[in-house]
Amino acid sequence: MNISILRDNPQLVLPPQRLLGAYLQEIRAECLRYLRSPGFLLPTLLFPATFYLLFAVVLGKAQPPEVARFLLGSYATFGVMAPGLFGFGMSLALERDNGLLTLKRALPMPPLAYLLGKMVMAMMMGLAIVLVLQVLAVTVAGVPLSASQALRLTAVATFGTLPFCALGLLLGTLVKGNGAPAVINLVYLPMAVLSGLWFPLKMLPSVLREQAWIWPSYHLNALAQGALDFPLGRLWPHVLWLAGFALVVTGLAAWRLRRHG
Repeated sequence: MNISILRDNPQLVLPPQRLLGAYLQEIRAECLRYLRSPGFLLPTLLFPATFYLLFAVVLGKAQPPEVARFLLGSYATFGVMAPGLFGFGMSLALERDNGLLTLKRALPMPPLAYLLGKMVMAMMMGLAIVLVLQVLAVTVAGVPLSASQALRLTAVATFGTLPFCALGLLLGTLVKGNGAPAVINLVYLPMAVLSGLWFPLKMLPSVLREQAWIWPSYHLNALAQGALDFPLGRLWPHVLWLAGFALVVTGLAAWRLRRHG
């Protein structure tokens, strides 16, 4: 296929009435691709569920009911980090290496369709993760979850994938495909620990505890706990920090893509 012809031939540019269809096709293709990849799908769904069952049910039998509810927010945050980091970061790194990203840029498709498809896929995975965790919380851990709490947590977790999509996008521009899983895990797991998702921040040394606010997972966890009616304080500082983080990191990633492809 002659990529220069695809890029330069104006007859191949989609007319406005077909733009929506092009976006929907790319979203469908991304979602189907990951549904057909059990190596991505199963760990992404099962890891947070397994950890929640271990710490909230098996090891948390003697704890008050509020502990299982608190861990629901923590592991919802931990779970929705993965689709953005791995679904964006690892796949982008691999597609840069194998030339698929270059081909997609040359095709007559809307420039943002590629990124939008991955973003929607990550949000759908985030939605699935938080729904699985809520079912386990109510049916196995015995958490008294109200409809309002469930809806708020679902919204927070689903849209909370977006800052991690931005971070995954940036990581995907920085690393090669073969090294992407290791590098992303080196970001993913320490971030979860340092933001208090696996154990309370008071257990960390003071120098690390005082820096927890720099991690997007810290702010998303605060919103998740607030959705479950734990004390949150002011809502908007967390929302604005996550929005600003997503915008700045996306801008850096777009700059790197323009310079380095």
